[in-house]
Amino acid sequence: MRRSHTEESNSSAEVNLTPLIDMVFILLIFFIVTSSFVKESGIEVNRPSAQTAERQERANIIIAANDKGEVWIDKRKVDVHTVRTHIERLRAENPEGSVVILADEKSQTGIMVQIMDQVRLAGVENVSIAATSTTGPE
Repeated sequence: MRRSHTEESNSSAEVNLTPLIDMVFILLIFFIVTSSFVKESGIEVNRPSAQTAERQERANIIIAANDKGEVWIDKRKVDVHTVRTHIERLRAENPEGSVVILADEKSQTGIMVQIMDQVRLAGVENVSIAATSTTGPE
């Protein structure tokens, strides 16, 4: 039996895409697992500087307080008295998460104390205050 030229070219032009699709899905899963997600507070804050500031790699919950006394969590302005409920909700999603308070250098100390109190009442022991690192005199 003799094949025509068109039948021969059609059978050789078929490409099996299954391995290619499998490889794309494996790469996608790899990039999702290895990527780090940065959570932002929702406002721009001028951090105070400190010589003893240390870099913290894993900050899961960021609370920002600006110089006007506003408190922000997950890009939403919240009342300082509702910080506890927001932290409890976020801790339910990630029980191992730590909290970083990102306060403006001109913010009032009273707001920071109230935020820290609410965070501790929510059951979080790992609380940090963000600062910009400066080098001291040598």
